[in-house]
Order: sequence, then structure tokens, then C-alpha cells
Amino acid sequence: MSRSLVSTTVPATVTVPPEVRAALDACRSVIVPATRAELYQLALGPGGGPRFSVEYDVNGTTVTEADVVRCTNGIAVNYPEDYMRRRDPDCMRIADDLPTDKPRYRDVFDADFAPTKAETLEWLSEQELVVVPFKAGGLRYGYPSLAICPVNAAFFALTLVDLQGWVTFDELGPFTARSILYVAPPFRHTHFGGRQVVVHDRSATLHEVFAYNLYPGPSAKKGVFSVLLDIGEQEGWVTAHASSVRVTTPYENETVIMHEGASGGGKSEMCQELRRQEDGRILLGTNVVTHEPYVITLGETSALAPVTDDMTLCHASLQRGDGTLVVADAEDGWFVRVDNLTEYGEDVHFERACIHPAEPLVFYNIHGVPDATALPWEHTLDSNGKPCPNPRVVIPRRLIRNVLDEPEEVDVRTFGVRMPACTRALPSYGIMGMTHIVPPSLAWLWRLIAPRGDKNPSIGESKDAADRLAHGGMVAEGVGSYWPFATGTKVAAANLLLRQLVGAYRTRYVLTPNQHIGAYKVGFAAEWLTREYLARRGGGRIRPERLAPARCALFGYTFTEMKIDGQLVRPTFLRPEQQSQVGVEAYDIGAGILTSFFKSELAQFLTEDLDPLGRQIIEVCLRDGTIDDYVALTPLVG
Repeated sequence: MSRSLVSTTVPATVTVPPEVRAALDACRSVIVPATRAELYQLALGPGGGPRFSVEYDVNGTTVTEADVVRCTNGIAVNYPEDYMRRRDPDCMRIADDLPTDKPRYRDVFDADFAPTKAETLEWLSEQELVVVPFKAGGLRYGYPSLAICPVNAAFFALTLVDLQGWVTFDELGPFTARSILYVAPPFRHTHFGGRQVVVHDRSATLHEVFAYNLYPGPSAKKGVFSVLLDIGEQEGWVTAHASSVRVTTPYENETVIMHEGASGGGKSEMCQELRRQEDGRILLGTNVVTHEPYVITLGETSALAPVTDDMTLCHASLQRGDGTLVVADAEDGWFVRVDNLTEYGEDVHFERACIHPAEPLVFYNIHGVPDATALPWEHTLDSNGKPCPNPRVVIPRRLIRNVLDEPEEVDVRTFGVRMPACTRALPSYGIMGMTHIVPPSLAWLWRLIAPRGDKNPSIGESKDAADRLAHGGMVAEGVGSYWPFATGTKVAAANLLLRQLVGAYRTRYVLTPNQHIGAYKVGFAAEWLTREYLARRGGGRIRPERLAPARCALFGYTFTEMKIDGQLVRPTFLRPEQQSQVGVEAYDIGAGILTSFFKSELAQFLTEDLDPLGRQIIEVCLRDGTIDDYVALTPLVG
């Protein structure tokens, strides 16, 4: 389809600020695609492909922001700059005067946002625009919203509606926009020195997001997350940074597990099948010193039915007040990172969905050849010659095998942390055992800090290099691990999260590492086997005699033994201090690093606004309390 698509306008029944309506009325044309197929054709550029450069005039110079290649199974979007291939963790700026702990626009740029906002709307009024409605939070529970984008960046609008769900103005009927997303790519160069900048301008009834770059991570993806967190803070509910999956064992027991963690903490992996070697065995870990592999044999594994992938809606309307947490997906499509797909056959069902989709998909940071198939394991090379660590596929939920569409009750909430190797020669904080049971108080502390952990693949390097060095490489992603996307205050978010955890008193809380357990490289195998073990236990009662306090109190309890399908997991995976390549001394050094990091991060929450129970929990950590002290404040689920 060419640019012969009929220009139209945003219906008068859609209420937007007057200055926005004026910009829409003044622009060269407004295209409101009637179908997803029409929007996909726009994303291919004026000629319909096979290759299209997204370019803008920047002070008289043509700058290419992205390249779009038409493939047989979708479009492959790539950015000339390595920097644009991942989310900058320091891109959020707050333009309003509502409470926030995030950098305010005026403080960073020494100017009010109002003139830049006016310039943005003026620039948009001079463009050909594509405008798409969406529901922030998904089609069932979401809030009517609007995205305004230059038509040559229609791939960005396509990504947004694939994530939030396709809906038309006719289907929505009259509405007042609860959020609006504006896209103005050249401002990255003209106003912000080439940096990714996303500006949030909030009021009690409207959340505006100004995206000054074309990587959708901080805006079309996490920007909508910001909107939901803002609304939830006003209404008293949380959108968790989590995936969730219903696990059905070979004995047909069902357990719903919700997995949280900072970016790279294993959320997408929780919904993935357990990986096997060619002989069918499971490689749990390989010793980084001796290179000794440790494999276990597992016959039939549990069946997986994904519920959510990244943005898990814990909306107030879903809760019943009986101690059970009920969740639904905040998205209609998933922004799946595929860095762990490196060759054919590693995740057959997902690969099939990508290679033979029912409709063309959007690929990011994946090599695209015109009119050939984009393969999810062929990652774009960065300028250093190495594969980009953040390749993505935007895939509708309905294309995911066995996906569940109805809200689900959560039995177990796991929390994942990327752990470095820990050895006698090189002690580190990578001392978390395979599975730890914790009370809600400790579950809250881990979510309050959300350590980003070892070699995060999803985002650029944090500017806090000194903090990384001081704490063995750790940086806090912050409250709930959704703090990078929140626009309010840390204490308000912490209080809301604490009320949620304590209120869901029927839920069991678990910690599980990925990448390493002590001296063993485990990847995500520990997470997958923990999922299998918890499901086979039905998330049910665990007798106290089966638990023993971990050597580090922040880890709560560990199992005295773990048996899966009749096979015992080596005890040293449960208690890394018993590994010959680790030992008590290296473990205690790692525990000291971790404890010091927690203390340094928690002190900031001790304000007058903190929930009194939260203050008690933090004070236990600051005085090096025991697991019994934490349990006394918030009992362990029986």
C-alpha cells in the first residue's frame, strides 16, 4: 500500500488538550489506520520496502535514526548507533510539579519544559502524522489513550499497538485521553545532545509522555508502564514488573508462579521450556574452575501456560480481599528479549511463532535481509563485532503457545537475581543458593532494592560506576524493579508494595538466582528447576523441619534437601558455602558485600512517610537481625 491511504482526523468525540487538537488540525495530514495491516504497510515506508531509512532533518543535515527491512515474516528494525539499541537507564525527566524522586526537567536542563513542549507540538504540526488509539494496560482493563507519531516512524506506532492491543476509535467510542504519547525523534539531536530523553508531564487526569528517540523500550514499552504505575499510585494498586505462568505437573497439579526481578532477572525465561542437552539430560551447572558439568536426569517435565510476560496487572478490580493475589496481563503483546537464542532448536515453539507467524512481526536488533526470513538467533552485531545483547521480538500473546487470557490466582512469587561467579580466588556476592524460602518482610526488602546484578543485557551501563565498584558490581534497580519506570516517590511506591505483599498472605515468597550459583555457571537452569520443584510441591505447605536458616540472613531459609522426580539435587547447589571452590570464607565475604549494599540502599527509605512496619523491617536489616527477627514481623506461610 502506498501513501494513497486516505488522510483523516482524530474524532471530535476524543477529548485532548486544546494545544494538541490545534497541532493535529494544523499538520500536513493525519493518518488513522483502519486496520493493523494498514499500519504495517505504513511502517515499510512510502515505497512499501524492501528497505527504508527513517531520516530527519537536523539543522540542515539528514540524520538516519533507524533502518527498516521488509522480511517475509515481518520487519527488522535496526539503529545505526549501538547506544540506541538498548534503553538508557537515565533517560526519564519529570516536567510537572507533582511529587517525584526522579530528575526534574528544569533541574537537569536549567529551563522549564513548557517551551520545549510547545516546540514539540509545533514540529508535529508540520509533519505527516500517524495517530493510533490504544488502551494503556491492555484491552480489558486499560485506560483509553493516544499516540501521535511522524508517519515515517510508523514502525514505532506499530510496536505500541502490538504491545497494547489493536483498537479503533469506533470501538472505543467517545473518551477523554488518560495518556498521550508523542514521538519527536530529531529533538534528540537538536535539544538533548544525542541522548535518549523521555519527558513525563503528569496531572491528576492526564499523563503525557514525550519520546525523543525511536527505541521503543523507554517509551512505547516502559513509558506505558510509567502511566500505569502513576494511575495505580493514585488508585492504590500495583503493576508488577513480573512474568507469570501456570505450571501443570505430570500428576496434573496446577501452580501459578509469578516471577519478578530487575531487567535480565529471568522474567521471560520463567515462561520458557526447560532446556535439555541432546541426550535429554539437564545441565544444571558447569564449574567455572574445574569445568566439571553437573547434570541431572528428569523424565517428564511440567506443562507451561504463560499468563503474563513483563507487565503484570494487579488491578484493584481483580482483588478479592481473601489473601490471594489475582493478576492479569497489562499487555496484548510481549517485547521478548532473545539474547539466549543463539542457534536453531533452542526454543522450538517460540522459534516457530517467530518464523511462521500468523501475521508479520516487528524485530529489533536482529539481522534482516530484504524478503528473507528474519531469524531470532541472528542478532545484529554491535560496533565491537559482538552480537547486540538486547535483540527483541514483538510478539502478540495470541501467538504464544498455551497462553492464558483469564486472570489467575498466584500461589508462589519468585524473585530472580543475576549472580556472578564466586570462588575462593575471586569472592563475590554470587552466593545465593538454588532456592530460598523467605517471609514477606524479606521479600519486600529484595523488591525494595531489586539488585540489577551481573552483566545486565537489557540496558546501557548505569552512570553509577562508583557504586558498582563499591558494591562488587551491584546497582539497585529500585522498588519492585519497576522503579526505573515510576514517576512518583520511592517511599510511596515502597508503602504500596508492602501493603500488597502483606495483604497477599496466602502467597509463598521464594528467591532464586540465575547465571551462577557459587562456582557454577547455571544460566537459567536453576530458575527452571526451582519452578519444577515448586510446582510438584503444589506451592503448598512446607514443614519447618525441611527448612534450615541460610548462612546469610537475607536469604531466609534453604531446603535441607531437594528431590525432583526421585533425584536429589546436589546439596552444594542449595548451600554454596559447601562448594569446594567456594568455602565459608569466600561466602562470608560475599555476604558482607550483599549486606553492606542492602544497608546503603535502605537508609534512604527511613522517612516520616514510610509505613511503620516497613521501618521495623529495615531496622532489622540495619542491625544485622536474624531470620527469626524477620519472621516475627511477617510470619512465613505455613
